[in-house]
Amino acid sequence: MKTICVTFVIALTFIAVSAVAQNVRITPIGSHTGELCANDRAIVFEDPTGVRLLYDPAHNLTAGDDSRLGDIHVVLLTHMHGDHLGDRKLRAVNAGSCANSERIPVPNSMTAEVVAAKTAILVTTRAMAGFVANEVQDILDQPLSICAQPIAATVPVEEACRSSMDVGGIFVAKTAEADQGVEITIVYASHVNNAPPALLTEEQREMLAANGAILEFGPPTGYVVKFTNGLKAYLSGDTGIHSDMRTVVNEYHHANLAILNLGNNPGIYASGAHVINELIQPASVLLTHPNEPATEGGKLRPESRAATLIEQFEPPTHLAISGRTMEFDGEGQCVVRC
Repeated sequence: MKTICVTFVIALTFIAVSAVAQNVRITPIGSHTGELCANDRAIVFEDPTGVRLLYDPAHNLTAGDDSRLGDIHVVLLTHMHGDHLGDRKLRAVNAGSCANSERIPVPNSMTAEVVAAKTAILVTTRAMAGFVANEVQDILDQPLSICAQPIAATVPVEEACRSSMDVGGIFVAKTAEADQGVEITIVYASHVNNAPPALLTEEQREMLAANGAILEFGPPTGYVVKFTNGLKAYLSGDTGIHSDMRTVVNEYHHANLAILNLGNNPGIYASGAHVINELIQPASVLLTHPNEPATEGGKLRPESRAATLIEQFEPPTHLAISGRTMEFDGEGQCVVRC
């Protein structure tokens, strides 16, 4: 009987460990450890096979080799605004306040710095990739070429490279040992996509200012990332409500986790309940980009706009707390550190 009991316990332990091994690990990288702060955007995803993605470096890093990142195989860039491309960096983790982290200018974007420091693949549209490629060349003194397989790659790659696709394009990243890769699809976002003036040449800034213009780099984007455990995560980028949320993200891709950027300009604080409950209909939601200190002491501030919106959501909703690694199963449910 004792042998049977011990064997049963070992079997249960094996099943539990195997289940955890099949989860996708999601780690927000923000300005203040243990909080969801106004300027937080960056998130690291780790597939069970080991593929690691960074979503929008933003203003949340101290350097391209910020120790909180670990290995990064793929960098995703949704649009060219400075708070996503990264026209500034943190002076230090926890510097400044949660409402306004202390940031300093950078000569090249943090997106370019991470791609160079981590020998990573940049996955974005061709227009945005061209801009970042020029910066990476300044850093490494060599071109950021299109990947040898422009719609697929085995990671880690020997040299940093970039995808060659646009909205609707698919890129697959896999490890050498894995039978299956992580599938990344660029999807539409309703927003603007102008470059931060601080990263343009003086001549460009003067020309644009003379005409009251901005320099756009094609359409802004979001992503649907299909992980090998079945999790299908919609990374919204800074988007307003649009019909593709139902037809493409929900009905075609069947996204079961929505990483929803809040922010001010796209109006998601107003339309978010309809977006989640009626259009995307995910199993779970993870909120980021609040443009307000959403937490205090790691707890949601009851008076925050985020708290008001969460009350309207039907699916379980989680906060992108900096430094807290959550785990999601293939059904889109948070199962660890929720």
